[in-house]
Amino acid sequence: MSTLTIRMPADKHERLRLLARSRNVSLNKLMEELSTAALAAFDAETRFRARAALGSPEEALRLLDRLDEQAAGAKPRSRARA
Repeated sequence: MSTLTIRMPADKHERLRLLARSRNVSLNKLMEELSTAALAAFDAETRFRARAALGSPEEALRLLDRLDEQAAGAKPRSRARA
């Protein structure tokens, strides 16, 4: 495992420390979890952009139009009131 030293404002450090405590994890574990989430989001965006580059804008717009038509024709679901 690697060691990473970062600089940040003291108030942000304190808030992260409190967040870690509220989740019952160490600050190191919290930073690992947040890093994992950030990397997963980056990987997903990269995949979506790569797939979008292969797609057809015209076909995508036709699909969105079809979804709009379906949504417009759908009846709203009734909700039971308490």
